[in-house]
Amino acid sequence: MKKTQFRWTPVLITVLFATLLWFITFALNWSTFWIKISFSSASLAAVSLWLQRHEKTRFRFDKKAVFFGLASAALLYVIFVTGKIISIRLFSFAENQIGGIYSQGEGTPSWVIAMLLFFVTGPSEELYWRGYLQRQLMRRLGGLQGWVAATAVYAGVHICSLNLVLIGAAGVAGAFWGAMYRRLENLAPVIISHSVWSAVIFTVAPLS
Repeated sequence: MKKTQFRWTPVLITVLFATLLWFITFALNWSTFWIKISFSSASLAAVSLWLQRHEKTRFRFDKKAVFFGLASAALLYVIFVTGKIISIRLFSFAENQIGGIYSQGEGTPSWVIAMLLFFVTGPSEELYWRGYLQRQLMRRLGGLQGWVAATAVYAGVHICSLNLVLIGAAGVAGAFWGAMYRRLENLAPVIISHSVWSAVIFTVAPLS
């Protein structure tokens, strides 16, 4: 993706907005976690669509997108299973922190979590984190640097969770989906990958 002129201000404002929303989601003990993360993600998606209302975002929901989306979701799940095994062996705190991720929003029915992840959180996160933020950063900084910067911000906003495993997981997942978006230049398979992977790893076959 070629570098082009654009304004830094809207990008920085959205990053600050995302940081605030993630702080509310992870650090404040009110409401249900899954409702908060869905609201936060949807809010960012709405902002990103509005900011890019005069631009054409590439969505191609074809057989290729479905294939890459499902295959990459399966691959990322294997990566996370492997990561869990390694992290537990290397770090004494890892298992408790993994359990802490799954304890968020306890009491919410699994089917509700799955629906929110598949239809709201997954698509909404990709619309902002890859479809807006990474897209804009790649325009300004170039493909590689923009991908690295967007991944760093995505991992960084999870610092408020005070969970090192979650921060690392966000970095891995963000780098993975960011690389997909950079390579395919199509948001559709990335949305499918994120939505399927998150629904499976949190409800169908959790790692805890």
